[in-house]
Amino acid sequence: MRRTLFIFTLAAAAFVASVSEVAAQSLPERSLVRKGNRQFGRERYEKSVDSYTRALEAAPNNFEATYNLSNALFRSERYDKAEQTMMRAAADSTRTDTERAEAFFNLGNTQFMQKKLQEALESYKNSLRLNPSDMEAKYNYAYTKRLLEQQQNQENQDDKDNKDDKQDGQQDKDKQQGDGKDNNDNGQNDDRDSQGDDKQQNSGQDDDRDGQDDNGGQDDKQGDDSRQSQSGISPEQQEAMLEAIQAQEDKTQEKVKEKQGVIVRSSKNW
Repeated sequence: MRRTLFIFTLAAAAFVASVSEVAAQSLPERSLVRKGNRQFGRERYEKSVDSYTRALEAAPNNFEATYNLSNALFRSERYDKAEQTMMRAAADSTRTDTERAEAFFNLGNTQFMQKKLQEALESYKNSLRLNPSDMEAKYNYAYTKRLLEQQQNQENQDDKDNKDDKQDGQQDKDKQQGDGKDNNDNGQNDDRDSQGDDKQQNSGQDDDRDGQDDNGGQDDKQGDDSRQSQSGISPEQQEAMLEAIQAQEDKTQEKVKEKQGVIVRSSKNW
């Protein structure tokens, strides 16, 4: 009986080996996923990306390969590709709420690393809808929301500063135009005053010549030595001219720098 039992045991072992070999041939993605997991655990992320990619070539809809490929891409800092891959995992409605919540959580992380704050906020919200008790998802949601509010406040302040600068610039331009008009008016008045002085000077010269004729004539040199007024802008008028208006300095505001970021969980390999 022992011999018979021994033979039966050998036959069973051979059957199990045959089934495993058939399964490996019919489902090659499973062995590739396991291989990728081992490489991921050793932090050989590029090699694990290759294994997961080969698994998806064999089974394009395999959730485990899709999810783990995104995690490997994330660790390789290929965030854009990781986001596209994790979107497919999160959209798989055949998976459990817990699995999809993990996918949305990691999707939010890939978007946050690309500074897509609005998209990341929505992904964390979807994760919480599927798993409301996830404290890390709550933290990432609150942190991302606070950053968005700070960003919006900064943009509003920048818009306000730009509008104020434009208004100040227009006021300076209008004032400069007004000053230029006043200077032109002063110049015209000065020209008229100068013309009046010239007329007075000419009248004085005529009087001198008349006086010379009455006195029997004097040398023309005495007429040239008579008092003359100078034409042009007086020193008082020069002092009255306005100085150029200096432009206002640009306003600057330091942006708030955060030392703390989102929580990135250790990637789960399915």
